Amino acid sequence: MRDPYEVLQVPRDAAASEIKKAYYKLAKQYHPDHNPGNKEAEDKFKEASSAYQILSDEEQRARFDRFGFDGIGGSNGRGGGGFSNVEDIFSAFGDIFGDFFGGGRRTRERRGADLRVDLKLSFPEAVWGVSKDIEITRDVACKTCHGSGAKEGSRPEACGTCGGRGQVVHSQGFFMVQTTCPRCRGEGKVIKDPCVDCNGRRTQQEHATLSVTVPPGVDDGQTLRLANKGEVPVGGGAPGHLYVVLHVVGDERFKRDGDDVVTTIPISYVKAALGGEIEIHTLEDGCDGTATIDLKPGTQPGDTIVRKGHGVPRIGRPGRGDQVIEIKVEIPRKLSSRESELLREIAADKGEDVREGKKGLFSRLKK
Repeated sequence: MRDPYEVLQVPRDAAASEIKKAYYKLAKQYHPDHNPGNKEAEDKFKEASSAYQILSDEEQRARFDRFGFDGIGGSNGRGGGGFSNVEDIFSAFGDIFGDFFGGGRRTRERRGADLRVDLKLSFPEAVWGVSKDIEITRDVACKTCHGSGAKEGSRPEACGTCGGRGQVVHSQGFFMVQTTCPRCRGEGKVIKDPCVDCNGRRTQQEHATLSVTVPPGVDDGQTLRLANKGEVPVGGGAPGHLYVVLHVVGDERFKRDGDDVVTTIPISYVKAALGGEIEIHTLEDGCDGTATIDLKPGTQPGDTIVRKGHGVPRIGRPGRGDQVIEIKVEIPRKLSSRESELLREIAADKGEDVREGKKGLFSRLKK
């Protein structure tokens, strides 16, 4: 499949309304009802619909913008399969074709509202994973009327405006346009005797505690999706999803760089020149591990040492990133008289002209 932005002929920063308008235009042009038996038009219709499926979903669009087709599981965002036939498209976008092309196709199942919660993680929890409980408030089916909205002993009745179909048809120019019934709002039924607990709303709020399993290797700002843990739609249907946005607290010992972790180690100028062993922090033991590494003589400021496979666990892939040790050589602002004397001897041996130190009181009195 071609780039979805190219297919819909919209810029990469196009607004959602612009994308929808572009899709409407192409869908109307290549709709099978307007092009019976035209295989080329059907293929273009499928291509436009696959492109719209990617760009109309904020999560899929963000992944495509960042990783291309690899970020959405294949060549077209549907696990590599795309829309196998036109009926798949009507199933996915039934609400669009019902309103725009005069109905005649079934609409997709109603979904409840999605929910979002924020979850704070420590750095070790993000690296190694954790299970945490979260508190949410969501709409669920009323337990008294079991989601019907009707008083006990009664039931919803067929809507007299649409005859129970949930849709009304009216003419618009040369087209017959099908729209949602304004009285029953597409339900096909009306409630005359409402439930005493939910007052006909069919839902009630529930406070729930859910367990969230955070996989190893997550990073700040990433989102986990708990399928069907959102709100239940009025009138029945699949629940929405629950999105958990992760906020990782930083750790002064480590800095994330993708799957790699960077550790800055300060050393003295003497150890940089002569070499020796240094102790570093590692991610092992819940990020409280330590290891000893050997510095070679003549280590320079900014030199790095890479410990392969000691970084952050990769999500969805085997193995870990690397731990990168950055060397920071600390130059003392003040020297003892002994240090100053030794350094001046070294400077003299190398023939380097250095600033003279302050003379002692006895030397000044001698003059």
